[in-house]
Amino acid sequence: MISIGKKIFLCLILLATLWSCEDTGPIPVDVDQASGGETTVYGNYISIFQQPAANLTSEEIERHRAADVAFGDQFVTSPALINAGLGPLFNQNSCESCHLSNGRSPFPTSSNDLRGLLIRLSVNGEGDHGQPLGIPGYGGQLQTKAVFGKAREAEVTWQEESHEEFYSDGKSITLTRPVFHLDNPYFDLPSDMMISPRMATPIIGLGLLEAIEDADLLSIADPDDQNRDGISGRPNLVWDVVNQKQSIGRFGWKAGNPTLLQQTAGAYNGDMGITSPLFPDENCFGQLQCDSLTDDPEINLDLLKTTAFYTQSLAVPGRRNTDDETVKRGKELFTSINCSGCHHTSFETGHHEFSFLSNQLIFPYTDLLLHDMGEGLADHRPEFMADGREWRTSPLWGIGLTHVVGGHSRFLHDGRAGSLEEAILWHGGEAQQSHDEFKSLSAADREALISFLESL
Repeated sequence: MISIGKKIFLCLILLATLWSCEDTGPIPVDVDQASGGETTVYGNYISIFQQPAANLTSEEIERHRAADVAFGDQFVTSPALINAGLGPLFNQNSCESCHLSNGRSPFPTSSNDLRGLLIRLSVNGEGDHGQPLGIPGYGGQLQTKAVFGKAREAEVTWQEESHEEFYSDGKSITLTRPVFHLDNPYFDLPSDMMISPRMATPIIGLGLLEAIEDADLLSIADPDDQNRDGISGRPNLVWDVVNQKQSIGRFGWKAGNPTLLQQTAGAYNGDMGITSPLFPDENCFGQLQCDSLTDDPEINLDLLKTTAFYTQSLAVPGRRNTDDETVKRGKELFTSINCSGCHHTSFETGHHEFSFLSNQLIFPYTDLLLHDMGEGLADHRPEFMADGREWRTSPLWGIGLTHVVGGHSRFLHDGRAGSLEEAILWHGGEAQQSHDEFKSLSAADREALISFLESL
């Protein structure tokens, strides 16, 4: 049921006009155009993912600006007066080095700079809380850079494998995937090593996803496929380091983190080698080349919360071209071939500590649940309850702005897909039926479905 406040909001959007970095025209009328509820901004420009939520108070705007600075801060090696603590092993030296313009990372052009690509590592077994077991001497994430006098853990290289997919009308498309290798390790890697490449994802709307009630996620879970639609989504239960309990995971490619605070702390630690109250040990803990400084934790809880607030307070871009007949047809097809079986259209958020995230009708196109995506997308690396074929359903809001914001169109967990069409065709497992029905569509209908995705 839509609240009275939301009804008032939907009436007001008939009259209001929003201006941002350029004239974006009147706010749309259709409710699903307001993808992020009252946080939504409208436009089609390079900085659209960098806008604060439209419903922030003046005080919250100032807090957002301070958080923006923290998100962009570049860390340096200790000792230093400002932003000290980088490394000694790391992947990048700032949050925005991976999340360029707050969007999806482009695929790396060189093994010397992987941009927003990182490699998760583990061996067989699990830790005390069900987490993957890191590799002794390496941990749970490969560090491909090191401060002066230290050695990076290994070099990441890749080769490409390709195959043809054929549509029912006889047309074909070549699908290519990278096969990653770890070369020149600083010491031997174990034979039972598991690796999982992960591209940095857009950070828009994360606060709204955090505000979805657990009960709403559980209500659409169907682990035993009782409705017999071939889709059996289930939540990942992960370890909440703050509350010291199992919680529903929401963030990361396999929903491995329950909160944005923990996600942020993990990124500081794993990506930059920055310790915090949540993760006080260096990412190189136990290694011979780890530092012996006594400056941990290197950032305090206030800075951690500030940086997390940036991801919580970003706006979601509204849908575009919704009156286009091709887009309307694509939206119908999205439902009819059951893409919406995993990419759940809408939620109403519950109570959140920040009121601008509470009680919002949103359209993220995700259920935040784990799904078997087939052998083609499998990384064969478990993460808590997620097995080696399961991935969290990625939100689709903003996906049509990927090229505008980031200058590229690379999708999926390892960046293999060079277009939305390719991304669809890599779907298997629980999405196999939708995959097959997409291949059976006419060329015009396939283009219509892509046009709908580009409107998000």
